[in-house]
Amino acid sequence: MNTTSPLPLLSPGGPRQAWLQLLAQAPRQVMAAHAPPVLADHRFEWLRRPEIGLAMVRARIGNTGDRFNVGEATVTRCAVRHPGRDGEATAGVGYVLGRDAERAEWIASLDALLQRPALHPELAQAVLAPLARALAERRAADAARAHTSRVQFYTLQPEGTR
Repeated sequence: MNTTSPLPLLSPGGPRQAWLQLLAQAPRQVMAAHAPPVLADHRFEWLRRPEIGLAMVRARIGNTGDRFNVGEATVTRCAVRHPGRDGEATAGVGYVLGRDAERAEWIASLDALLQRPALHPELAQAVLAPLARALAERRAADAARAHTSRVQFYTLQPEGTR
C-alpha cells in the first residue's frame, strides 16, 4: 500500500481487513453508484448465495470484564469466486448488517477483485476512494450533530477565594 491509499489506518489484520471494513460501513447509495459499473466487466461464480440470518452481539462489562449477550442483529452474507484470466481464482466474502443481499454481493465481488494485485490500484481509485470520502463526510456530519448537544461542565470557584 502506498501513502495515498484511500484505506483508513491499517488494522492489525492488514489491508484486506481494512478494505472489508470500509466496504461494510460505506453508505449504500455511494456504493450503488461506484460498484456496479466496475463489477459489470467481471464474471463471478457463487460459493454461497446471499443468506440472511442472525448474529449474537456480545459485549464486555467495562470493556475488560465478563462477556454478556446484548442481543441479536440481522446480518446478510455471501461468498463468490472470481476466476482470473491467469487461471487462478480468488474468493471474496461479503458481510453486512441488515437485510441487503445486493450490497453483500457487491462487497464479496469487490473483495475478490481487490485481492488481485493488478486490479487493486484501479479499484482503489474508482471505488475505495469515493467510499472512504463519503464515510469520512458522514462521520464528520454525525460528530458535528452530536457536538451541538454537548454539555460542558466547568468547575466553579468558591466565592470566598479570589
